[in-house]
Amino acid sequence: MKSDLASHLEFFVLLARHGNLSAAARALDLTPPAATKRLAQLEEGLGVRLVNRTTRTSSLTPEGETYLHYATRILAELREMEDAVAATRSVPRGRLTVNASLGFGRTAIAPIVSSFAARYPQVEVQLDLSDRPVDLVADGVDLAIRFGAPPDQRLVARRIMSNRRFLCAAPRYLERHGTPARLADLTAHQCIIHRQNDEAHGVWRLEHEGHIETVKVQGRLASNDGDIALGWALDGHGILMRSEWDLARYVDSGRLAVVLPQYVQPAADLFVVYPNRQHQSARTRVFIDFLVEQLGPGSGARIRITSPA
Repeated sequence: MKSDLASHLEFFVLLARHGNLSAAARALDLTPPAATKRLAQLEEGLGVRLVNRTTRTSSLTPEGETYLHYATRILAELREMEDAVAATRSVPRGRLTVNASLGFGRTAIAPIVSSFAARYPQVEVQLDLSDRPVDLVADGVDLAIRFGAPPDQRLVARRIMSNRRFLCAAPRYLERHGTPARLADLTAHQCIIHRQNDEAHGVWRLEHEGHIETVKVQGRLASNDGDIALGWALDGHGILMRSEWDLARYVDSGRLAVVLPQYVQPAADLFVVYPNRQHQSARTRVFIDFLVEQLGPGSGARIRITSPA
């Protein structure tokens, strides 16, 4: 009975998250008719309509919103109960849901998950990648790996590694267009814009001698994908602001050169973020420790900057 209840709750939370039955059915590996029947059975058992359905979208009724509120809370408490019991085990096991940003998740976190799975074969890891912030509690995520500390004070944030940001360009671009000496010089250059979330388009903020300076840059190329923007910089299309983690190997090899090193970019340190639960599962603890082992001090590439004369 309890297993059936948890299954119903998980189904409904997933349906509310995806916004339509077809997407929820794909996530659960069900056929759309099977998902429709499951929802109908849930509503029949409760005696109320939970979802207003159209051909393309679904929206929750007031009763559905109430059901979602309690379903989310009950599932969280069930997981906390299981984690509290599982914490007494010497071998970590169970399901761990991890969220990371798209680019960093593909290039850095996915290989770490592979190594982690080899070391802890009884832990099942689900890695979800997205560049939008997630609600860890509502979405049932155990931890998120993000650049920059989260504003949500309900979460615990542990810094994994420092990560400075630099302005860089390919040497061939600088040979053709010259190297900027002052921040204002950037306005005369092609700058590659990496659009992130709701940041102002083409507005770069840098610190120089204790003061924050702002410059509005422009360029012919912009993307919301950091790897694409980095590729354009390597192709010689302009000046790019990018994190040290991404740039170090290209600076070391000479394919990119640091521009305006006297200007300090706001730090974008890497954090692992997780709900402030009293009983943290063994699998969550060992995964966080594994992240620190793989990405902590001394494990990542660094750019060496010589102070300008």
